[in-house]
Amino acid sequence: MEIDPLPNGTGSNAAATTTETTVTATLPTATSNTTPSSKLSQLTESLKLEHQFLRVPFEHYKKTIRANHRTAEKEVSAVISSVADIADSNEISKDDAVLSLTSLVSRLQGLKRKLEEGSRTENLQLQNCRARLDHLESVDAENLSEWNNVRFERILVDYMLRMSYYDTARKLAESSKIEELVDLEVFQEAKKVVDALKNQEVGPALAWCAENKSRLKKSKSKFEFQLRLQEFIELVRAENYMRAILYARRYLAPWGATHLKELQLVMTTLAFRSNTECTKYKVLFEPKQWDFLVDQFKQEFYKLHGMTLEPLLNIYLQAGLSALKTPCCFEDGCTKEDPLSQENFRKLAMPLPYSKQHYSKLVCYITKELMDTENPPQVLPNGYVYSTKALKEMAEKNNGKITCPRTGLVCNYSDLVKAYIS
Repeated sequence: MEIDPLPNGTGSNAAATTTETTVTATLPTATSNTTPSSKLSQLTESLKLEHQFLRVPFEHYKKTIRANHRTAEKEVSAVISSVADIADSNEISKDDAVLSLTSLVSRLQGLKRKLEEGSRTENLQLQNCRARLDHLESVDAENLSEWNNVRFERILVDYMLRMSYYDTARKLAESSKIEELVDLEVFQEAKKVVDALKNQEVGPALAWCAENKSRLKKSKSKFEFQLRLQEFIELVRAENYMRAILYARRYLAPWGATHLKELQLVMTTLAFRSNTECTKYKVLFEPKQWDFLVDQFKQEFYKLHGMTLEPLLNIYLQAGLSALKTPCCFEDGCTKEDPLSQENFRKLAMPLPYSKQHYSKLVCYITKELMDTENPPQVLPNGYVYSTKALKEMAEKNNGKITCPRTGLVCNYSDLVKAYIS
Protein backbone atom coordinates (compact mmCIF):
# COMPACT_ATOMS: atom_id res chain seq x y z
CA MET A 1 0.00 0.00 0.00
CA GLU A 2 1.29 3.46 -0.78
CA ILE A 3 0.63 6.35 1.53
CA ASP A 4 0.24 9.53 -0.52
CA PRO A 5 2.57 12.46 0.12
CA LEU A 6 1.29 14.86 2.72
CA PRO A 7 0.02 18.08 1.10
CA ASN A 8 1.32 21.48 2.10
CA GLY A 9 -1.42 24.05 2.16
CA THR A 10 0.41 25.99 4.86
CA GLY A 11 1.56 29.56 5.05
CA SER A 12 4.60 30.83 3.17
CA ASN A 13 6.65 31.09 6.37
CA ALA A 14 6.54 27.31 6.67
CA ALA A 15 7.66 26.75 3.08
CA ALA A 16 11.31 26.37 3.92
CA THR A 17 10.77 23.80 6.65
CA THR A 18 7.94 21.72 5.23
CA THR A 19 9.01 18.25 4.33
CA GLU A 20 7.73 15.93 1.68
CA THR A 21 6.73 12.77 3.45
CA THR A 22 6.22 10.04 0.93
CA VAL A 23 6.52 6.47 2.11
CA THR A 24 6.01 3.25 0.27
CA ALA A 25 5.20 -0.24 1.50
CA THR A 26 3.88 0.07 5.01
CA LEU A 27 1.89 -2.95 3.96
CA PRO A 28 3.64 -4.54 0.99
CA THR A 29 2.16 -4.32 -2.48
CA ALA A 30 3.84 -4.15 -5.84
CA THR A 31 3.35 -1.41 -8.41
CA SER A 32 3.01 -2.10 -12.10
CA ASN A 33 5.99 0.01 -13.14
CA THR A 34 8.48 -1.60 -10.74
CA THR A 35 11.62 -2.78 -12.48
CA PRO A 36 12.50 -6.49 -12.28
CA SER A 37 15.65 -5.80 -10.22
CA SER A 38 13.77 -3.73 -7.66
CA LYS A 39 11.06 -6.39 -7.51
CA LEU A 40 13.66 -9.04 -6.70
CA SER A 41 15.14 -6.77 -4.04
CA GLN A 42 11.67 -6.19 -2.58
CA LEU A 43 11.06 -9.94 -2.65
CA THR A 44 14.28 -10.64 -0.74
CA GLU A 45 13.41 -8.07 1.92
CA SER A 46 9.85 -9.43 2.19
CA LEU A 47 10.98 -12.98 2.89
CA LYS A 48 13.18 -11.78 5.75
CA LEU A 49 10.02 -10.84 7.66
CA GLU A 50 8.44 -14.32 7.52
CA HIS A 51 10.02 -15.73 10.69
CA GLN A 52 6.70 -15.99 12.55
CA PHE A 53 4.96 -17.43 9.48
CA LEU A 54 7.11 -20.57 9.66
CA ARG A 55 7.92 -20.84 13.34
CA VAL A 56 4.37 -20.81 14.75
CA PRO A 57 3.15 -24.02 13.01
CA PHE A 58 6.51 -25.67 13.70
CA GLU A 59 6.27 -24.91 17.43
CA HIS A 60 2.68 -26.18 17.43
CA TYR A 61 3.85 -29.37 15.67
CA LYS A 62 6.61 -29.93 18.25
CA LYS A 63 4.15 -29.39 21.09
CA THR A 64 1.82 -32.06 19.67
CA ILE A 65 4.70 -34.53 19.32
CA ARG A 66 5.75 -33.95 22.94
CA ALA A 67 2.17 -34.40 24.18
CA ASN A 68 1.72 -37.66 22.25
CA HIS A 69 5.08 -38.92 23.51
CA ARG A 70 4.16 -38.17 27.13
CA THR A 71 0.81 -39.91 26.75
CA ALA A 72 2.39 -43.06 25.25
CA GLU A 73 5.17 -43.14 27.83
CA LYS A 74 2.75 -42.75 30.73
CA GLU A 75 0.33 -45.43 29.54
CA VAL A 76 3.03 -47.96 28.57
CA SER A 77 4.79 -47.50 31.92
CA ALA A 78 1.52 -48.08 33.75
CA VAL A 79 0.79 -51.25 31.74
CA ILE A 80 4.30 -52.66 32.26
CA SER A 81 4.06 -51.95 35.99
CA SER A 82 0.66 -53.70 36.18
CA VAL A 83 1.95 -56.75 34.29
CA ALA A 84 4.95 -56.97 36.63
CA ASP A 85 2.66 -56.81 39.66
CA ILE A 86 0.51 -59.63 38.29
CA ALA A 87 3.57 -61.74 37.50
CA ASP A 88 5.06 -61.22 40.95
CA SER A 89 1.82 -61.99 42.77
CA ASN A 90 1.58 -65.54 44.09
CA GLU A 91 -1.90 -65.19 45.55
CA ILE A 92 -3.82 -63.98 42.49
CA SER A 93 -6.28 -66.48 41.02
CA LYS A 94 -6.42 -67.41 37.36
CA ASP A 95 -9.75 -65.62 36.89
CA ASP A 96 -8.43 -62.44 38.52
CA ALA A 97 -5.31 -62.59 36.36
CA VAL A 98 -7.41 -62.95 33.21
CA LEU A 99 -9.63 -60.05 34.33
CA SER A 100 -6.59 -57.85 35.01
CA LEU A 101 -4.98 -58.70 31.68
CA THR A 102 -8.26 -58.03 29.88
CA SER A 103 -8.37 -54.62 31.53
CA LEU A 104 -4.80 -53.95 30.41
CA VAL A 105 -5.66 -54.97 26.84
CA SER A 106 -8.57 -52.50 26.86
CA ARG A 107 -6.22 -49.84 28.16
CA LEU A 108 -3.73 -50.54 25.38
CA GLN A 109 -6.51 -50.40 22.79
CA GLY A 110 -7.49 -47.02 24.18
CA LEU A 111 -3.85 -45.92 23.90
CA LYS A 112 -3.80 -47.14 20.30
CA ARG A 113 -6.82 -44.96 19.47
CA LYS A 114 -5.20 -41.96 21.14
CA LEU A 115 -1.97 -42.51 19.22
CA GLU A 116 -3.83 -42.89 15.93
CA GLU A 117 -5.68 -39.65 16.58
CA GLY A 118 -2.41 -37.98 17.59
CA SER A 119 -0.74 -39.27 14.45
CA ARG A 120 -3.50 -37.76 12.29
CA THR A 121 -3.08 -34.44 14.10
CA GLU A 122 0.69 -34.55 13.56
CA ASN A 123 0.21 -35.26 9.84
CA LEU A 124 -2.19 -32.34 9.47
CA GLN A 125 0.22 -30.00 11.22
CA LEU A 126 3.09 -31.30 9.12
CA GLN A 127 1.05 -30.60 5.98
CA ASN A 128 0.46 -27.10 7.33
CA CYS A 129 4.22 -26.54 7.65
CA ARG A 130 4.72 -27.91 4.13
CA ALA A 131 2.01 -25.65 2.71
CA ARG A 132 3.71 -22.60 4.18
CA LEU A 133 7.07 -23.57 2.78
CA ASP A 134 5.46 -24.09 -0.62
CA HIS A 135 3.81 -20.68 -0.34
CA LEU A 136 7.17 -19.01 0.27
CA GLU A 137 8.79 -20.94 -2.57
CA SER A 138 6.00 -19.97 -4.98
CA VAL A 139 6.74 -16.24 -4.90
CA ASP A 140 8.71 -14.67 -7.74
CA ALA A 141 8.99 -11.31 -9.45
CA GLU A 142 6.01 -12.01 -11.75
CA ASN A 143 3.43 -12.87 -9.09
CA LEU A 144 4.76 -10.60 -6.34
CA SER A 145 1.67 -8.37 -6.37
CA GLU A 146 -0.70 -11.33 -5.92
CA TRP A 147 1.55 -12.86 -3.26
CA ASN A 148 1.59 -9.57 -1.34
CA ASN A 149 -2.20 -9.40 -1.44
CA VAL A 150 -2.31 -12.81 0.24
CA ARG A 151 0.24 -11.58 2.73
CA PHE A 152 -1.90 -8.54 3.50
CA GLU A 153 -4.87 -10.83 4.19
CA ARG A 154 -2.69 -12.93 6.51
CA ILE A 155 -1.69 -9.81 8.41
CA LEU A 156 -5.34 -8.82 8.82
CA VAL A 157 -6.28 -12.29 10.09
CA ASP A 158 -3.37 -12.18 12.56
CA TYR A 159 -4.60 -8.82 13.88
CA MET A 160 -8.20 -10.04 14.24
CA LEU A 161 -7.10 -13.15 16.11
CA ARG A 162 -4.99 -11.12 18.53
CA MET A 163 -7.89 -8.73 19.13
CA SER A 164 -10.21 -11.73 19.85
CA TYR A 165 -12.31 -11.33 16.67
CA TYR A 166 -12.13 -15.08 16.07
CA ASP A 167 -15.27 -15.54 13.96
CA THR A 168 -14.42 -12.62 11.68
CA ALA A 169 -10.86 -13.90 11.27
CA ARG A 170 -12.12 -17.36 10.34
CA LYS A 171 -14.58 -15.98 7.78
CA LEU A 172 -11.85 -13.88 6.15
CA ALA A 173 -9.49 -16.87 6.04
CA GLU A 174 -12.16 -19.10 4.52
CA SER A 175 -13.27 -16.54 1.91
CA SER A 176 -9.63 -15.92 0.93
CA LYS A 177 -8.80 -19.66 1.04
CA ILE A 178 -5.78 -19.15 3.28
CA GLU A 179 -6.74 -21.41 6.20
CA GLU A 180 -3.40 -23.26 5.98
CA LEU A 181 -1.48 -19.98 6.00
CA VAL A 182 -2.95 -18.55 9.22
CA ASP A 183 -2.94 -19.74 12.85
CA LEU A 184 -6.64 -20.30 13.53
CA GLU A 185 -6.18 -23.50 15.54
CA VAL A 186 -3.33 -22.07 17.60
CA PHE A 187 -5.40 -19.06 18.63
CA GLN A 188 -8.42 -21.27 19.29
CA GLU A 189 -6.39 -22.83 22.08
CA ALA A 190 -5.69 -19.36 23.50
CA LYS A 191 -9.37 -18.38 23.19
CA LYS A 192 -10.41 -20.92 25.83
CA VAL A 193 -8.01 -19.43 28.39
CA VAL A 194 -8.83 -15.82 27.49
CA ASP A 195 -12.58 -16.42 27.77
CA ALA A 196 -12.12 -18.10 31.14
CA LEU A 197 -10.02 -15.23 32.50
CA LYS A 198 -12.60 -12.72 31.31
CA ASN A 199 -15.15 -14.73 33.30
CA GLN A 200 -12.79 -14.55 36.30
CA GLU A 201 -11.87 -18.24 36.19
CA VAL A 202 -8.23 -19.33 36.54
CA GLY A 203 -8.68 -23.09 36.05
CA PRO A 204 -7.98 -23.27 32.27
CA ALA A 205 -5.05 -20.86 32.64
CA LEU A 206 -3.49 -22.97 35.41
CA ALA A 207 -3.97 -26.11 33.28
CA TRP A 208 -2.19 -24.33 30.42
CA CYS A 209 0.67 -23.43 32.78
CA ALA A 210 0.97 -27.06 33.91
CA GLU A 211 1.03 -28.22 30.30
CA ASN A 212 3.85 -25.80 29.45
CA LYS A 213 5.58 -25.81 32.84
CA SER A 214 9.12 -26.57 31.66
CA ARG A 215 9.11 -23.94 28.92
CA LEU A 216 7.60 -21.28 31.19
CA LYS A 217 10.20 -22.04 33.83
CA LYS A 218 12.97 -21.73 31.26
CA SER A 219 11.70 -18.28 30.24
CA LYS A 220 11.38 -17.27 33.95
CA SER A 221 7.67 -16.55 33.56
CA LYS A 222 5.68 -15.13 36.50
CA PHE A 223 2.29 -15.89 34.95
CA GLU A 224 1.43 -18.90 37.15
CA PHE A 225 2.43 -16.91 40.24
CA GLN A 226 0.15 -14.04 39.15
CA LEU A 227 -2.73 -16.51 38.73
CA ARG A 228 -2.14 -17.94 42.20
CA LEU A 229 -2.09 -14.44 43.68
CA GLN A 230 -5.40 -13.60 42.03
CA GLU A 231 -6.98 -16.81 43.29
CA PHE A 232 -5.82 -15.91 46.80
CA ILE A 233 -7.29 -12.41 46.42
CA GLU A 234 -10.64 -13.88 45.41
CA LEU A 235 -10.67 -16.03 48.57
CA VAL A 236 -10.01 -12.91 50.66
CA ARG A 237 -12.74 -11.04 48.79
CA ALA A 238 -15.16 -13.86 49.68
CA GLU A 239 -14.01 -13.53 53.34
CA ASN A 240 -12.91 -17.17 53.34
CA TYR A 241 -9.78 -16.36 55.35
CA MET A 242 -8.85 -19.81 56.67
CA ARG A 243 -9.07 -21.31 53.23
CA ALA A 244 -7.00 -18.40 51.89
CA ILE A 245 -4.27 -19.11 54.46
CA LEU A 246 -4.22 -22.83 53.59
CA TYR A 247 -4.10 -21.92 49.89
CA ALA A 248 -1.15 -19.60 50.49
CA ARG A 249 0.77 -22.27 52.36
CA ARG A 250 0.29 -24.77 49.57
CA TYR A 251 0.58 -22.69 46.40
CA LEU A 252 2.21 -19.36 47.27
CA ALA A 253 4.89 -20.36 49.80
CA PRO A 254 7.06 -22.12 47.13
CA TRP A 255 7.36 -18.75 45.34
CA GLY A 256 8.62 -16.94 48.44
CA ALA A 257 12.31 -17.27 47.57
CA THR A 258 11.94 -15.37 44.28
CA HIS A 259 8.84 -13.17 44.77
CA LEU A 260 8.87 -12.32 48.48
CA LYS A 261 7.82 -8.64 48.14
CA GLU A 262 4.76 -9.41 46.01
CA LEU A 263 3.86 -12.24 48.37
CA GLN A 264 4.09 -10.01 51.44
CA LEU A 265 1.97 -7.35 49.75
CA VAL A 266 -0.82 -9.79 48.93
CA MET A 267 -0.75 -11.53 52.32
CA THR A 268 -1.36 -8.14 53.98
CA THR A 269 -4.82 -8.08 52.40
CA LEU A 270 -5.89 -10.53 55.13
CA ALA A 271 -5.69 -7.58 57.51
CA PHE A 272 -6.91 -4.80 55.20
CA ARG A 273 -9.81 -6.80 53.66
CA SER A 274 -11.50 -6.12 50.30
CA ASN A 275 -13.28 -2.93 51.42
CA THR A 276 -10.06 -1.12 52.28
CA GLU A 277 -9.57 2.48 51.15
CA CYS A 278 -5.78 2.17 51.23
CA THR A 279 -4.74 2.66 47.61
CA LYS A 280 -1.81 0.25 47.84
CA TYR A 281 -4.13 -2.67 48.64
CA LYS A 282 -7.38 -1.44 47.12
CA VAL A 283 -5.93 -1.80 43.62
CA LEU A 284 -5.45 -5.54 44.19
CA PHE A 285 -9.23 -6.01 44.41
CA GLU A 286 -10.09 -3.99 41.30
CA PRO A 287 -11.60 -5.80 38.27
CA LYS A 288 -8.80 -4.51 36.02
CA GLN A 289 -6.51 -7.12 37.60
CA TRP A 290 -8.29 -9.69 35.44
CA ASP A 291 -7.58 -7.59 32.34
CA PHE A 292 -3.93 -7.55 33.37
CA LEU A 293 -3.96 -11.36 33.55
CA VAL A 294 -5.46 -11.56 30.05
CA ASP A 295 -2.69 -9.34 28.69
CA GLN A 296 -0.07 -11.31 30.60
CA PHE A 297 -1.35 -14.60 29.20
CA LYS A 298 -1.28 -13.28 25.65
CA GLN A 299 2.32 -12.15 26.03
CA GLU A 300 3.37 -15.56 27.39
CA PHE A 301 1.39 -17.33 24.68
CA TYR A 302 3.07 -15.30 21.92
CA LYS A 303 6.53 -16.03 23.35
CA LEU A 304 5.93 -19.77 23.54
CA HIS A 305 4.76 -19.94 19.93
CA GLY A 306 7.48 -17.71 18.52
CA MET A 307 5.15 -14.83 17.65
CA THR A 308 5.88 -11.14 17.70
CA LEU A 309 4.58 -9.47 20.85
CA GLU A 310 2.93 -6.74 18.75
CA PRO A 311 0.42 -7.51 15.96
CA LEU A 312 2.06 -7.65 12.53
CA LEU A 313 -0.33 -4.94 11.33
CA ASN A 314 1.01 -2.54 13.97
CA ILE A 315 4.59 -3.34 13.01
CA TYR A 316 4.01 -2.62 9.32
CA LEU A 317 2.10 0.56 10.07
CA GLN A 318 4.89 1.76 12.34
CA ALA A 319 7.38 1.11 9.55
CA GLY A 320 5.45 3.58 7.39
CA LEU A 321 4.76 6.06 10.18
CA SER A 322 8.47 6.21 11.01
CA ALA A 323 9.02 7.90 7.64
CA LEU A 324 6.03 10.22 8.09
CA LYS A 325 6.65 11.38 11.66
CA THR A 326 7.88 14.96 11.92
CA PRO A 327 7.41 17.56 14.71
CA CYS A 328 4.77 19.42 12.69
CA CYS A 329 2.58 16.28 12.67
CA PHE A 330 1.72 16.90 16.33
CA GLU A 331 0.88 20.59 15.97
CA ASP A 332 -2.66 21.95 15.96
CA GLY A 333 -2.41 22.97 12.29
CA CYS A 334 -1.63 19.43 11.10
CA THR A 335 -3.51 18.72 7.85
CA LYS A 336 -6.27 16.12 7.87
CA GLU A 337 -4.56 14.27 5.01
CA ASP A 338 -1.65 13.46 7.33
CA PRO A 339 -2.26 10.02 8.92
CA LEU A 340 -0.68 11.35 12.11
CA SER A 341 -3.54 13.80 12.50
CA GLN A 342 -5.54 10.81 13.78
CA GLU A 343 -5.22 9.82 17.43
CA ASN A 344 -4.82 6.08 16.80
CA PHE A 345 -1.91 6.62 14.43
CA ARG A 346 -0.33 9.07 16.87
CA LYS A 347 -0.39 6.40 19.59
CA LEU A 348 1.34 3.96 17.24
CA ALA A 349 3.96 6.56 16.30
CA MET A 350 4.61 7.74 19.87
CA PRO A 351 7.64 5.46 20.56
CA LEU A 352 9.10 6.06 17.09
CA PRO A 353 11.91 8.55 16.36
CA TYR A 354 11.28 11.51 14.08
CA SER A 355 11.96 10.95 10.40
CA LYS A 356 15.40 12.17 9.35
CA GLN A 357 14.98 14.57 6.42
CA HIS A 358 18.09 15.96 4.75
CA TYR A 359 16.28 18.28 2.37
CA SER A 360 13.06 20.25 2.64
CA LYS A 361 10.52 19.78 -0.14
CA LEU A 362 7.06 21.06 -0.91
CA VAL A 363 4.20 18.94 -2.19
CA CYS A 364 1.20 20.68 -3.70
CA TYR A 365 -2.00 20.28 -1.69
CA ILE A 366 -4.11 20.15 -4.88
CA THR A 367 -2.13 17.96 -7.30
CA LYS A 368 0.01 16.07 -4.74
CA GLU A 369 2.98 16.77 -7.03
CA LEU A 370 6.40 18.06 -6.03
CA MET A 371 6.93 21.81 -6.29
CA ASP A 372 10.36 22.67 -7.72
CA THR A 373 11.93 24.90 -10.35
CA GLU A 374 9.86 23.22 -13.08
CA ASN A 375 6.66 23.63 -11.12
CA PRO A 376 7.39 26.53 -8.70
CA PRO A 377 5.20 27.38 -5.71
CA GLN A 378 3.05 30.48 -5.68
CA VAL A 379 1.64 32.29 -2.66
CA LEU A 380 -1.98 33.45 -2.38
CA PRO A 381 -2.83 36.74 -0.59
CA ASN A 382 -3.90 34.68 2.47
CA GLY A 383 -0.43 33.10 2.70
CA TYR A 384 -1.26 29.59 1.45
CA VAL A 385 1.11 27.98 -1.07
CA TYR A 386 0.17 25.87 -4.11
CA SER A 387 1.92 24.78 -7.30
CA THR A 388 1.94 26.88 -10.48
CA LYS A 389 0.52 23.98 -12.46
CA ALA A 390 -2.51 23.62 -10.18
CA LEU A 391 -3.20 27.37 -10.05
CA LYS A 392 -2.89 27.80 -13.81
CA GLU A 393 -5.37 25.00 -14.45
CA MET A 394 -7.77 26.54 -11.92
CA ALA A 395 -7.44 30.00 -13.50
CA GLU A 396 -8.08 28.65 -17.03
CA LYS A 397 -11.30 26.99 -15.85
CA ASN A 398 -12.55 30.02 -13.88
CA ASN A 399 -11.71 33.02 -16.13
CA GLY A 400 -8.56 33.95 -14.26
CA LYS A 401 -10.04 33.48 -10.79
CA ILE A 402 -8.35 31.44 -8.06
CA THR A 403 -10.25 29.89 -5.14
CA CYS A 404 -8.21 28.71 -2.15
CA PRO A 405 -9.35 25.13 -1.41
CA ARG A 406 -8.47 25.59 2.26
CA THR A 407 -10.15 28.90 3.13
CA GLY A 408 -12.43 29.67 0.17
CA LEU A 409 -10.64 32.98 -0.59
CA VAL A 410 -11.22 34.17 -4.20
CA CYS A 411 -8.55 36.25 -5.95
CA ASN A 412 -7.15 36.97 -9.41
CA TYR A 413 -4.28 34.99 -10.84
CA SER A 414 -2.36 38.26 -11.11
CA ASP A 415 -2.51 38.63 -7.32
CA LEU A 416 -0.28 35.61 -6.80
CA VAL A 417 3.36 35.97 -5.72
CA LYS A 418 6.00 33.52 -6.79
CA ALA A 419 7.89 31.83 -3.92
CA TYR A 420 11.51 30.76 -4.12
CA ILE A 421 12.98 27.66 -2.50
CA SER A 422 16.49 28.00 -1.16
